[in-house]
Amino acid sequence: MNQYFITASGTDVGKTLVTTALCWQLRQQGKKVTALKPVATGFSVQDEYSDSALILKSCGLTPTPSMIETITPWRYAAYLTPSMAAPQERDQVNFAELVNFCKSHIGLDSDAVLVEGVGGIMAPLTENRTVLDWMKQLRWPAILVGGTYLGSISHTLSSYEVLKAYNVPVRAIVVSESEKSTVPMNDTVVALQGFVNPDMPIVKIPRIPVKDEMWQHVPLISWLISHEQHREAR
Repeated sequence: MNQYFITASGTDVGKTLVTTALCWQLRQQGKKVTALKPVATGFSVQDEYSDSALILKSCGLTPTPSMIETITPWRYAAYLTPSMAAPQERDQVNFAELVNFCKSHIGLDSDAVLVEGVGGIMAPLTENRTVLDWMKQLRWPAILVGGTYLGSISHTLSSYEVLKAYNVPVRAIVVSESEKSTVPMNDTVVALQGFVNPDMPIVKIPRIPVKDEMWQHVPLISWLISHEQHREAR
């Protein structure tokens, strides 16, 4: 079984798009996928386009409240970092339980387990724990998602260097085109290639609106999970 952590250089750069695309593409290949979004902020159970709802739909599941609770135990209405949202709802993330929740899905009848983080790699989960701490505990290969907005190259490279410094393996970098971006995607990829390991896959995803079945419009990226022969970003 393969386990991966989908993280990002910041908020709203495309983590859920990557997660749902991987789920759908692997399922099209006959693979069994377990996908989790353990922590979510800005959450509303009525939101049919919440990260959790979209992930469930991409797995062929109906996003009922009970199903959402199954993959997202920590849900906060406030659109803040978990550490800031939790005091308002008196339900702080228990870091040990969070790590164990993810690990408990290893060994299930799945070909891949995907965990989507929350915010960027340094987003605070508690008063003294970040998403990076979460990733350090799991030690699962990371898929790092970055954007193409002005400044995204610096944010993506900073995230990449931090993950390297803490020995979190990076499987690939995904460049997801930002809304109303003024920076060409190809230029972003070329710039990143000059600063990362030569064998690091960098893949591109054009701008795709958040909607039902958005994952069906994403170029093939499932080879990142199935470890097929390396394909250069185009």
